[in-house]
Amino acid sequence: MSATTPTGSPAPTVSAWAPLAQPVFRALWIAQFVSNIGTWMQTVGAQWLLVGHGATLVTLVQTASSLPIVLLALPSGVLADRFDRRGLLLVAQFAMFAVSVVLTVLAFADALSPAPLLALTFLLGCGTALMGPSWQAIQPELVDREQLGQASALGAVNMNLARAVGPALGGVVVAAAGAGWVFGFNAVSFLGIAAVLLVWRRPKTTVPTAERERLLTALYAGRRYVWNAPGVRRVLLRTALFIPGAAALWSLLPLIAADSLGMGSGGYGLLLGAVGVGAVAGAFALPWLRQRLGINGVLAAGAVMFALVLAVLATVHVTWLAILVLLPAGLAWIGVLSTLNAAIQTRLPGWVRARGLAVYLLVFQGGQALAAPLWGALVQWVGLTAALLTGTVVMLLSALTLLRWKLYGMEGIDPTLSDHWPTPPLVFVPGPLDGPVLVSVVYRVSPDDCSAFLDAMDDVARSRRRTGALTWGLFQDGNEPGRFIENYLVGSWGEHLAQHHSRLTATDRRFEDRARALLLPGTTPEVTHAFDASVGPTVPRPESAAS
Repeated sequence: MSATTPTGSPAPTVSAWAPLAQPVFRALWIAQFVSNIGTWMQTVGAQWLLVGHGATLVTLVQTASSLPIVLLALPSGVLADRFDRRGLLLVAQFAMFAVSVVLTVLAFADALSPAPLLALTFLLGCGTALMGPSWQAIQPELVDREQLGQASALGAVNMNLARAVGPALGGVVVAAAGAGWVFGFNAVSFLGIAAVLLVWRRPKTTVPTAERERLLTALYAGRRYVWNAPGVRRVLLRTALFIPGAAALWSLLPLIAADSLGMGSGGYGLLLGAVGVGAVAGAFALPWLRQRLGINGVLAAGAVMFALVLAVLATVHVTWLAILVLLPAGLAWIGVLSTLNAAIQTRLPGWVRARGLAVYLLVFQGGQALAAPLWGALVQWVGLTAALLTGTVVMLLSALTLLRWKLYGMEGIDPTLSDHWPTPPLVFVPGPLDGPVLVSVVYRVSPDDCSAFLDAMDDVARSRRRTGALTWGLFQDGNEPGRFIENYLVGSWGEHLAQHHSRLTATDRRFEDRARALLLPGTTPEVTHAFDASVGPTVPRPESAAS
């Protein structure tokens, strides 16, 4: 799907807590909250165990958590589109439970050196990578489409409310009893989500097309869709421009607590808690802010606010002021992330939703994973103050780029499935793997409408490529200027049938209708399907079929 005009039109006001009226969403939200508390307790324990080993090792905790997304996001997205998402989420929960148990045992045995700590943190990140696309992709099954923005905000509230509780609780527990107890709580917390998923009976849906695709084919289809969806690409760009600067706060906050403010693990937890409190408060303000500022205004304000927070933390070393300034950091974080998340959710159709979200998570988590060690290295090179001021500049530059690269508005974008193509009437029945298939469509247009037709076909071209075309071209007849021939190549007959019945959306249909409205009165497109003659169909031909 594409949007052609960058706008910042305000989103409609939705009650901040409306999605919680849905029972399954509410149960998963509560279970996720407990699990997020455990995750933040585990993060505090891991980072604090490494504080004495240098800035680079401390920041590597964030890298170990985020790097698996870079490696596994796209395969995880394919799995989420091919298999039952509920089942994948259950596998991820039990896998992370097992890893956390090992982490707990090693901690209590006092055998947790930096290497196994980072390795096990990496494995926990692999579990997060496996569940990420599935978790995001089931959200439209839990709430109405108009509530997706606030559901995304509530997801961010969940994480940040847990940040308000988990780090402070984790810091106290680490100081009083040791890191083993926080790792143990984290292990148990995964069982809550598993319990809700076991009870949930996911509604039966149409079998995704990706179930009939091989892994590499499905990966390529996801990449092709994202590349040919300008609205999706713009969300990814905005994410990539925001995350590196924001990562400075998350990766350097343990050093701010220990070196700049002279605080212990409990104090570090308190700083993270302040961010969480600000995010929770921001959830109430977010609908109002979106209505007043529009989506691009929220992104700009969030980046500027983050820049100011980093500047204050770089220059002020007073504990109460640092806590106070971290409150708006939470508001900025939830504002930007919920806006980006809702934007990507509403632009993706069901057949490729998990793969599109996997690319988004790849950019989001990958940006953090790559940026975190760079900030750590910069601290060792120029010092903490200079590194934070560099982060300030990066965030201000991110805000300035909105003058050039705004998020597109949602006008005319509808990812609802549209099964409006008839099944092709062929004299033989190809097998699903037969192909490639050359689809040709002949149009007849008045010479006066040729220019408008060519403009309309630009959107049709992106639609064809998004939904399966490997190549696409539009040709004008040299003897009949008003006669146009559209040719596009699809990898297999099965993939072309997917175009017919499970990939086209209401937006794609609107693009086609706009082009066909320019055809000569009384004419319709003439469609033919041709198969690679060197391969040939592998199914019975007419004579054998008749016999």
